[in-house]
Amino acid sequence: MTVIVPLRAAFRVAAVLFVACIATESRAGDASPWQQDAHSAVRLLAGSRSGAVLLGGIAIQLQDGWKTYWRSPGDSGVPPRFDFSRSDNVEAVTVMWPAPKQFDDGAGGTSLGYKHHVVFPLRIVAKNPDKPLTLRAEINYAVCEKLCIPVEAKAELAFSSVASTEDSALQEALNTVPKPANIGDNAPLTIHGIKREGKNSVLVDVTAPETKEVSLFVEGPTPDWALPVPKLVENAPSGVKRFAFELEGLPPGADPNGAALKLTLVGGDKSYEYNVKLN
Repeated sequence: MTVIVPLRAAFRVAAVLFVACIATESRAGDASPWQQDAHSAVRLLAGSRSGAVLLGGIAIQLQDGWKTYWRSPGDSGVPPRFDFSRSDNVEAVTVMWPAPKQFDDGAGGTSLGYKHHVVFPLRIVAKNPDKPLTLRAEINYAVCEKLCIPVEAKAELAFSSVASTEDSALQEALNTVPKPANIGDNAPLTIHGIKREGKNSVLVDVTAPETKEVSLFVEGPTPDWALPVPKLVENAPSGVKRFAFELEGLPPGADPNGAALKLTLVGGDKSYEYNVKLN
């Protein structure tokens, strides 16, 4: 693993302790060796080999106080990038994203991502299910405390086990990925409605148990849409948590009318994704 930006000397002691902790973990045949830098480590996980569609994962371990980012990083940050093009006998790989947490980015904004540990489940389609399959990944991500450090890593792993030792960890990671849902679903946690207010504001009404802390995130139709993180507003209708965001951060010339938005709703251990058209 190559760290692009030089590390500060003040981190050296903590880095040694972090790497030692990672090194003590077992290295089963269903997981690649950890690729380490001073503040994080990354490896591939392989699920059971059965049929043409396989389950795998990318695990990232983070030093205490450091974070990495979701596919939409919020007001600041760098989303991870994954390249599987050098793999053998792989037709396609789909990365699934666990529901993120939101953090103060230190500059008055909000960033979205993960602390401590995250596993990104992978849906892998084999070209030929009867032939050996090796997943090779080039992984680019950022680890951030007060400053962000870009990291590049490469890992590879053969999928060979009929019953993988990583199946339970991968299933646990799958459970953290938001489930598809529809506006107005009959569920304790759901988006009740979405509407425009004026030209540039959008209101999203959520029903949720009173005891749950709820977060809402919004993405545009393409990655170059940088919509702000919705904020919880006061004086919402009874029984409703109301979020609002402005139609800011659009690419030049983009028209929000009819745009396809993705809303991610997170409450406790439940999370859902909604695909909507902005009217």
